[in-house]
Parts: sequence; structure tokens; C-alpha cells
Amino acid sequence: MTVVSVQQNVLALNGDEAVALAVKQSDVDVVAAYPITPQTIIVERFSEYVADGEVDTEFVCTESEHSALTACLTASATGVRTFTASASAGLALMHEILYVTSGCRAPVVMAIANRALSAPINIHCDHSDSMVERDSGWIQVYVENSQEAYDSIIQAFRIAENPEVLLPVMVCLDAFFLSHTLENVRVLSDDIVQGFVGLRKIPLVASHEGKKVPFRLDPENPITIGPLDLYDYYFEHKRQQEEAMNHAPQVIKRVHDEYAQLSGRRYGNGLIETYELEDAEIAAVCVGSTAGTAKTVVDELRAKGVKAGLLRLRTFRPLPTADVKEALESVRAIAVMDRSNSFGGNGGPVFHEIRHILYDSKTHPHVVNYIYGLGGRDMPQSLIRGIYRDLGEISETDRVESRVHFAGVRE
Repeated sequence: MTVVSVQQNVLALNGDEAVALAVKQSDVDVVAAYPITPQTIIVERFSEYVADGEVDTEFVCTESEHSALTACLTASATGVRTFTASASAGLALMHEILYVTSGCRAPVVMAIANRALSAPINIHCDHSDSMVERDSGWIQVYVENSQEAYDSIIQAFRIAENPEVLLPVMVCLDAFFLSHTLENVRVLSDDIVQGFVGLRKIPLVASHEGKKVPFRLDPENPITIGPLDLYDYYFEHKRQQEEAMNHAPQVIKRVHDEYAQLSGRRYGNGLIETYELEDAEIAAVCVGSTAGTAKTVVDELRAKGVKAGLLRLRTFRPLPTADVKEALESVRAIAVMDRSNSFGGNGGPVFHEIRHILYDSKTHPHVVNYIYGLGGRDMPQSLIRGIYRDLGEISETDRVESRVHFAGVRE
């Protein structure tokens, strides 16, 4: 049991407000943003903190999301702490600069209010926007509720700025289900958060003169960040990004554990959260707010003697391969729930990842895919019960009739 060592206040906040408060408390130097539903409340609320003099932050209103991330990247390259937020088409417009940001090893933190991508135009929740960016070199954290959104933003600055990592982090919260829904959120005091996040540590690198200088743009110690990089060095720099991702899991776990000691809140081990998986014969895997509904169904099934369980992926990048394999290896039938689709790819992105993790498993559990909730469609308990019912049949018959399903769609 984690011991809470500091006093906390309970505030009624929606997910966007919880993110804005966490950013306010994290001593951020530059926030650059462009509004887009359902993220707008985040930067709108933060702009009020700036206008009221509650933070000493440079707030930059840009003409597009592409420019917003560019401003954060360039500010971060000077050594300051930066933040932005986006969603859907805004994140898609940032696509090029997402790669530039990670390639420059700029520890920008960004909140994503996950929203469907057009067309048709839709402002509601699915994960198509951030799943598209899974290979962009950003760490991806997906939260279940507004409390976790608040906690994860605070942790994200520590993770991104760790010298062993130096990669940008996106914290993803489900549009409207979290972004606009009021919840009780336990918040730390400003001084406690600032003490936890600390000052950004700038590592030393070798300059063109052979001197050890801070890794930031500084006229007194000139270096080049993000130059033309052809086949003589590009491959090595991409390999360094992979090494940084390999370092990230232990850093994420360590930061998560330190924060748990402070706040009393844990989210599994920081990478995955398991629920009733110890002796589970059937289990679902999901990302985001749907986990809360699925836990209720698991409780109902357990009360009836069904050995059901749940695994929630908290980080999708880096993919917690070893943790997922250990958690699911003894389960007989697994349903991976995707709130996005890989068109023509025989299933959704989370399904592809989980299935490839378990390919070398000694037990070879059956793995099936349920694509659900696109464009914000609800995922009620009745549909989740149906998924577990299907898993029960697969476990009993040891046979899969269909690998990919669409839950709750009118066929």
C-alpha cells in the first residue's frame, strides 16, 4: 500500500481542465497552441492563467498547429520547458514536425484529446489521430480518467527531460468522455508539483571545437541542432532514438513509482495496468477510458465464477513487450479492443502489436480483435459482455471462427 505523504485538495474538473492545471503547476516556460475541438479548453484555460498573472509563461497564439509545434520545438532547443495540445486534424497537420521534434531530441510535452479524423467530419472520440503517429518517435501515454490525465502530464515532463530519454511525450485522453466530463480530481499543491518536476537538466555534448557544452542553442557555445544529415550519419541518429526508447520503460516506471509515493496513486507499473489477471482464462486488452467500463464487466463475471481479466495499456510507445507477454501468457483467449482501424490491415493497430508480442509465447493464446467506438460511438457494458461471452466460447472450443470483429456497428 502506497503511503500518501502530502495533503491534496479535491477539485471538480473535466479532463481538459485537469491537464491545464497540471501544466500550470509544472513551471512551463513556453506554451504555443492553436485551438481545435475538443482540446480547446486546455489552452483556453491556460491562457487565462497567463492573463491573470498566475504563471510566468510565454503564451504564443500561432496560425496553425504546424506552427504551434514548431514554436515549441525551437523554444525547447534553447533549453526551456515547453507544452502544447492538439487533436484530430490538428495533430495530422503537425505530422511533419512530430518527426522533427523527436529527431532533434526535444522533450516537448503535448496533450492529445483523441478525436476521429475526417472524412466525414466528426468531433468525437476515437484513437485514429494518435495511432497514426505511433512511429513518429514520441512516447505515448493513454489515460483512463481525468485524475490520470492530471498525474500523467506532471510525470511526462520528468520522463521527457530525463537525459537517458530526451524524447517528446504525448498524453492522450479520450475526447468528451474525459475532456468535457466533470470528475473529482485530487490535486497537489503548486510547490509540491514544482519540486517533483524540478528544473530541466541539460546534458553535455561535444561541440565542433571539441568542448563539452550544454545541448541547447546558445550563442556562447554554438552547436547545430537538426542539420542536413545524409546517409553518412542519419542511420546512426535514428538508432540513437531507438536506444532512447529502450531506456524509456525503466524511466517511466521510476518516475511513476516516485509520483506514487508522493500522491498515493498508482497506474499498474506505469506501463500496463492489470485487473484480475492472476488466474484469468479469458481477458480483454484495451486503451483509454473504456477500461473503466470493462472493469465493471469483469467484476460481474468474477461474481458468477468466470475467470475474466483485463489488461490496460498505459504506454503504447514504448511498447511494453515483456510486461504484456508476462501478463497474458497464461490466458487462453484474448480480445484486443481497438478504437481505431488499420484499413486493409486485417485488424486495428493495438491488435497487431499484441498479437506479435504473443507470437513467440509458449502457450499460444487465441487472440481476436474487436474494433469499436469509432467517431465516439458508445461502448456499453452489454457489448463488452458479448466480447467476453465470445472469448468463453473460444476458450471452450479451442477454435476461432472469425479473427476481426466490429462491435456495435450496423452491418
